[in-house]
Amino acid sequence: MYIGRDMTELTMVSKSEWKEDELAYFHHSLQQILPYLNAEGQSIYKEIVIEIESRGGLQEGDASWTHGTKISYD
Repeated sequence: MYIGRDMTELTMVSKSEWKEDELAYFHHSLQQILPYLNAEGQSIYKEIVIEIESRGGLQEGDASWTHGTKISYD
């Protein structure tokens, strides 16, 4: 379950100011419904992908005692 800012709040903020877990969550969510998105939704999805790529992709990193290798957006 995602706990964080909703899309209404995030649309008022530049994608460069989104946290990595927000990018990961909305990338995954929009990717699942991509065939059903209108032009505006597809544009938002594309902006998220571009921002993720500009940051070097979603970094999994190394696992440790406090976190695993997957980005958790809970």
